[in-house]
Amino acid sequence: MAIPDIFKDRAKSENWQIHDGAKIESSITVEADVIIVGTGAGGGVSAEVLSQAGLKVVMVEEGGLYTSDDFNLDELEAYSSLYQEGAGRTTKDGAISIFQGRAVGGSTVVNWTSSFRTPDPTLAHWQKEHSLKGFSSEEMAPYFAQMEKRLNVSKWAMPPNANNDILKLGCQAKDWTWAVIPRNVNGCWDLGYCGVGCPTNAKQSMLVTTVPEALKNGSELYYRCSAERIIFSEHKAEAVECLALSDDGKTPTGVKITFKAPHIVLSGGAINNPGLLLRSNAPDPHQRIGKRTTIHPVNASLAQMSDEVNPFHGAPQSIYSDHFQWQTQGDIGFKLEVPPMQPAMSGQIVGLHGFKLLDTMKMLPNLQSTISLLRDGFHEESQGGSIELDKGGRPVLDYPVSDYLWTGLRKAHHKMAELQFAAGAKKVMPLHHDALFYSSLDQCKKAIDSLPQELHRHRLLTAHLMGGCTMGEDVTQSVINSEGRFHHSDNLHIIDGSAFPTSIGANPQLSIYGLALKQASLLAKSITKA
Repeated sequence: MAIPDIFKDRAKSENWQIHDGAKIESSITVEADVIIVGTGAGGGVSAEVLSQAGLKVVMVEEGGLYTSDDFNLDELEAYSSLYQEGAGRTTKDGAISIFQGRAVGGSTVVNWTSSFRTPDPTLAHWQKEHSLKGFSSEEMAPYFAQMEKRLNVSKWAMPPNANNDILKLGCQAKDWTWAVIPRNVNGCWDLGYCGVGCPTNAKQSMLVTTVPEALKNGSELYYRCSAERIIFSEHKAEAVECLALSDDGKTPTGVKITFKAPHIVLSGGAINNPGLLLRSNAPDPHQRIGKRTTIHPVNASLAQMSDEVNPFHGAPQSIYSDHFQWQTQGDIGFKLEVPPMQPAMSGQIVGLHGFKLLDTMKMLPNLQSTISLLRDGFHEESQGGSIELDKGGRPVLDYPVSDYLWTGLRKAHHKMAELQFAAGAKKVMPLHHDALFYSSLDQCKKAIDSLPQELHRHRLLTAHLMGGCTMGEDVTQSVINSEGRFHHSDNLHIIDGSAFPTSIGANPQLSIYGLALKQASLLAKSITKA
């Protein structure tokens, strides 16, 4: 059955204004009512809302435009084209792998569709500790509900694949709480390759929802345009200067595109937004840009099962457990989920070398993986990392791992091993350079306690980037106010996950959708009233 490609089918008939930076031959200036830098969860929703208000919107995207006809389930091709730094982005020290999208639609094109509202305890913490206004559970509920309806978010109705079912079975055996994950899909084929782009347009990413709607409303899209700097005058952002990129999506062509508007929205994410502001020498009297960058540090545990799991097939994430999320006895809270295990991604996540990697990957059909997502940013010993610029002006994340985080990672390894053995695992291996597969829980726990808690030996990763341009009403402690306006520029807004004062404690895409709907609606109202 042929799947219609939304962009190819509608772009010409509806006269969508789409521009490839690689094909622009000379430097130009583009003007609009609003410039939005980034087309992911924050930028996509903002573009839809602002264009629906009758405003002339221009969307600017660093990545390429890839659509359903391009998504052929080829991992190596997808990682090189759809992810930041070819899926090779890491923290400054190279110790934590960072998986972040880089395409029209941003990370929503490659995420695993898990869609959680911001947990009530997180919203309460933001109000109490960071003086946020308008972010109570009651105030945010309508925005979440509207985005859930817009993107068809609902609990996954199909039985979980074996990879997720083992998480459920382990929780049941341990009498731990668990639940079904809501997903933003419509007519999902249950292929399991969500991380390399959805070939059936079932995933309700910004690529197939809000960006097309904004284009239909008269917005323009410029892609392969890398935002280099913002031009500031007193109390105002005047323009965004971008470098056009060649067909490889990396090499500047020498063409400069200047985007000017009375209102500018940054939605480039928790690494790129601070990087752009730092390159621009943005006003920052209290040195808050790039600070409090949180990532949900992730560790993982592998289990050998007697029966085939085929963890590369079926909805990637459909079961989770928050049993250790909020009742922590002083330790860091964490969420338990599973990752899909396509071969190339698995080889990278496992992080072993030589014959040890080869022997582990030979077992892939019988492997199950559980991950923990640590809830950073809530404790004085877990304040996140900071964004800085390297010698070439590119943003990098410096993320220290404190003793508090190491304690949480060790506890998470214990609980993941307990869960996997309870679900019938033959052997379990915590992902660590020095670990082996252990045939009993007691043996595994002793190994976990003896393995050196060191960067580059302990396998750490993240796909959730938050903070760096945090919200708050205290100018000395935040970058933007509760409505997303930059404290030191009246017409610059930051609308995406970089605004979060802490991590979410859940996969953040729906949190970003709700925040963007709220803040973009306020911005649209203020512009149209003026």
